[in-house]
Amino acid sequence: MNDKLLGLLAATLLAGPMVADAATLHFDGNITYHNDVIVVGFTLDAPATNVRVWTDSFDNAVNFDPITALWNASTGTLISENDDNPNVDTASQTYYDSGFSLAALAAGSYYFTVAAYANFALGSQFSDGFAYDSQTPIALSSWCQPASHCGMGTYWSVWLDGVTSAEVVSTVPEPTTVALLGFGLAGLGLSRRRKTD
Repeated sequence: MNDKLLGLLAATLLAGPMVADAATLHFDGNITYHNDVIVVGFTLDAPATNVRVWTDSFDNAVNFDPITALWNASTGTLISENDDNPNVDTASQTYYDSGFSLAALAAGSYYFTVAAYANFALGSQFSDGFAYDSQTPIALSSWCQPASHCGMGTYWSVWLDGVTSAEVVSTVPEPTTVALLGFGLAGLGLSRRRKTD
């Protein structure tokens, strides 16, 4: 794991989680490399219906084509992965945006990950990593995937609707940061517990 990423994660953990409490939450930013993975952790204090998590940043090919995945944060198990689903929020999404509309989701902690096409999850566990983890990072602004999509923008935008709380855990280019992500979500859980005590 590179020292820059370790420093960023350590600073994030020391500063405490960036947590938002609301019905609809929004996070955005920019990724640098083709193998970066944005990880948004979220919790549900009780079973929920009509939970939605989605991207709206593709913007008709202005920015990269996002691949999203939903994970159980407690077990690290992949719940589902999606390349294109612009039907979660038709008012804001364009054709390669992605996400999930869930009729029911159990109480607990989850990860919603966003990666650039075709950086798919390698297996059914978060610890298995992503397809481009071992590759030398290539600046997304000069990367082509597919060949017809070269030099796309680096902006990402994620929305969550119907969740209790959420935080951007990290952009993660290497699978060895999984342990640190666990500490981040543990911090989120402690933060939620302190608010209710």
